[in-house]
Amino acid sequence: MGKHDAVKEKKKKKKHIGLKIFIFILIILAVAGGLFAKRVYDLDGNWLAALFGHNKRTLENLDKLYVLAMGESTGMSDTIIVCSYDPKTQDASMLSIPRDTFIGDSQYSASVYDKINSLYNSGKDPEKTLEAVNKITGLDIKNYVLIDTEGLVKLVNEIGGIEFNVPMDMKYDDYSQGLHVNLQEGWQKLNGDQVEQLVRFRHNADGSTYSYEYGMEDFGRMRTQREVIMTVAKQTIQLKNIKEIGNILDIAKNYVKTNMDFQTLKDYIPYMVNMNTDNIKAEQLPGVSDKLNGIWFFFYDKEETQKVVDELFNGIVPETDEETDQNNV
Repeated sequence: MGKHDAVKEKKKKKKHIGLKIFIFILIILAVAGGLFAKRVYDLDGNWLAALFGHNKRTLENLDKLYVLAMGESTGMSDTIIVCSYDPKTQDASMLSIPRDTFIGDSQYSASVYDKINSLYNSGKDPEKTLEAVNKITGLDIKNYVLIDTEGLVKLVNEIGGIEFNVPMDMKYDDYSQGLHVNLQEGWQKLNGDQVEQLVRFRHNADGSTYSYEYGMEDFGRMRTQREVIMTVAKQTIQLKNIKEIGNILDIAKNYVKTNMDFQTLKDYIPYMVNMNTDNIKAEQLPGVSDKLNGIWFFFYDKEETQKVVDELFNGIVPETDEETDQNNV
């Protein structure tokens, strides 16, 4: 065999080795792909759960999640919302707690410190708010999330803004808080700054506010806040934002305080992605507003509150008047 033939034979062997390695890699990928496909199938097509290493037992072991969400602006909490999510049924609920809710012992000596938002204290002691909310609702919420308004602004900008139907023309300036609201009614794309204006708005400079049907003053603001949260959640968990997950997590790390373990929380993420936010049940604490000692308070109705809590979080549908009459026959 000549020198030329030896070189050809050597190249031929290398090609055979390379082909074998390539075929071996293909087999490995095929096996891995098959196992992944089976895991996805076992998880009813939830590829993200499979990617997170989940199996059927993961979902079975996930409890219903209860969280008290609070929004911070200028050191106060204007947003207090009880949230629940059940990954097994995909049921989710939200209950807004008015910031002026009376939590004092005596109406005779009521002061601004008897409002539930006075417990917030710039997020230094969220357990007090948690305890007060549990007393009002009868729930046993252990988890809280404190969200700085600046974090909301950055998140909305990170996902490219949100499509939202602004319920009315909004024009208001508060130079002491650096708040300037200037929004037009109707569907539009809002950036982070505009979303902050939206969630902080109560009334216009001329005193006009949300319609009675929508919910006036704080009631309207609470409704808008719930709808903004649902909209941001819906548009954040879209697959197109998966590539931004690193930046989104950085925003959460810098602007969100919570007592929840992130490793536990991330187990819920693959199932939240499949949640239909249009089906989220949302209400606000039932009651009335009234003045005490020249200060406006919100007084919740204990009996109606129990009915709302049962319907939103305990799966108990209240009887209609007709059903009550039939049961009394």
